[in-house]
Amino acid sequence: MKSLKNQFLIAMPSMAESSFSQTVTYICEHDSEGAMGLIINRPTEIPLNEIFEQLEIDSETRAHAKQPIYSGGPVQTDRGFILHPAEAQKKWDSTIKIGTNISLTTSKDILAAIARDEGPENCLVALGYAGWSPGQLEQELGDNFWILAPANEDIIFNTPFHDRLDAAVAQLGISLEQLSPDAGHA
Repeated sequence: MKSLKNQFLIAMPSMAESSFSQTVTYICEHDSEGAMGLIINRPTEIPLNEIFEQLEIDSETRAHAKQPIYSGGPVQTDRGFILHPAEAQKKWDSTIKIGTNISLTTSKDILAAIARDEGPENCLVALGYAGWSPGQLEQELGDNFWILAPANEDIIFNTPFHDRLDAAVAQLGISLEQLSPDAGHA
């Protein structure tokens, strides 16, 4: 099995009635035990400064205070995840490198650094994640629920959330309008 880690998972139009409708999910982990990813184009109404207040973190940041928290997926929606560029000079607790230029941190220390303007310049903070049991994601791909695209840090960190789906699909040389909601099998 080839790992899908560091790939975008794009919901097909056939998933219009699903909670994953029109989502782009960044795959953070994929192995024989299943898969885990974060939806990168579903902001919530919660700004980052509210998370600082809830966690009693003193905030001096102006750069990230109004940044939205994303709904990373339907699993463990009370748990936070921070995607950020991989920075060799900074080490936070509970950080894993996912791709060449992207890391995931789940510890509070990175939020405190962000609040002091000492954290990564670019970050995506999400509550919850998308998860698949062993073989489930492969089955869903076989059933044409998803298409894969290369992960791109510019899409994650610099593209407005409402343009991320189109940008991810465009990497494949197609547009959303070209995708049929009806899957075909040979």
